Amino acid sequence: MGETRLEAYARLLVEYCLDVQPGWQVLIRTQPESRPLLEEVVRRIGRRGAYAVVRLGFTLWPIDVAWASEAPAELLGTLPEIDRFASDEMDARITIDAPENTRGLVELDPERRALAATATAYFMRRTMAHEIPWVSCQYPTNALAQDAGLTRRQFEQLMYDAVLVDWTDLKATMRRYADRLDAAEELRIVAAGTDLTLSLAGRPGDIDGGESNMPGGEFFYAPVEDSAEGVVEFSEFPSVSEGLEVTGVRLVFEGGQVVDASAASGEEYLFSNLDTDEGARRLGELGIGCNPGITRHMRNTLFDEKMAGTVHLALGASYTHIGGTNASGLHWDLVKDLRSGGELWCDGELVQQNGEWKL
Repeated sequence: MGETRLEAYARLLVEYCLDVQPGWQVLIRTQPESRPLLEEVVRRIGRRGAYAVVRLGFTLWPIDVAWASEAPAELLGTLPEIDRFASDEMDARITIDAPENTRGLVELDPERRALAATATAYFMRRTMAHEIPWVSCQYPTNALAQDAGLTRRQFEQLMYDAVLVDWTDLKATMRRYADRLDAAEELRIVAAGTDLTLSLAGRPGDIDGGESNMPGGEFFYAPVEDSAEGVVEFSEFPSVSEGLEVTGVRLVFEGGQVVDASAASGEEYLFSNLDTDEGARRLGELGIGCNPGITRHMRNTLFDEKMAGTVHLALGASYTHIGGTNASGLHWDLVKDLRSGGELWCDGELVQQNGEWKL
């Protein structure tokens, strides 16, 4: 019998994304519904002579909503020593998101969510700096399918279309596009309601060819922290984060900082994110989506930010391995569709129009 899609998916995670080595301690954070994929991943880690350290919860470790809803603030904002030790000592990390309810964090008020984000930032710091190999992925659940407006079977098919691609070929294509942006001093994003410029000077991009996210299919930058100028409207798609939906986000930047913001809905959540900390009003990432297997918005950032013909901007923490210096407990990706009337300009040269590259 040939390899099943599930087996191929697990092999990608263990062998391609992480290249697990003997003796490694691979921390896996996930939820109960991922069991079929989790067990296959654990088997493959074992075959490689490494440890599979599973952290299972109803929300993704290290956040437990039931505890976070009751714990005193002085505890909520920090990780316990045992979890800090795990964060410090893990050799690789896999996150398999398999929610039974994508609204799991809604019951936490904004202040508690901000404190939990501060604690989680400690766990994420080594992966944000790419000190260790890591990968985030999903397992098809009814909750994810419902958010996407699909049946579970349809969601599963779309997921495999996005992850079981020719990563060698896609990486080569993205490298060609990234080389042009690497040479740019300034990038300009133009679309209806949007005219935003930012500097990439001295900041080389990185390519996500599926090693850190599965699906991958983007290349991304850490914009110069004080460079963003202008306005951007995220009018095409809602942003769904922590189970909360925000639509019609509009951000105005001056000197790299958000100085005005509004939303058609979910404005309270928008402002609670902007007020997370000092770094939350600056851009931590510019990403360019290139995955041809993702053709529709799914209310799922892991997929939506990779859609070919889109860009995404993340407020908050930047990736230090590509020169970013912005620190924050927030990293919130907002996706902008450029496939109808959008343009990307590099130092005055039109490089993408209506989602189609001109290079």
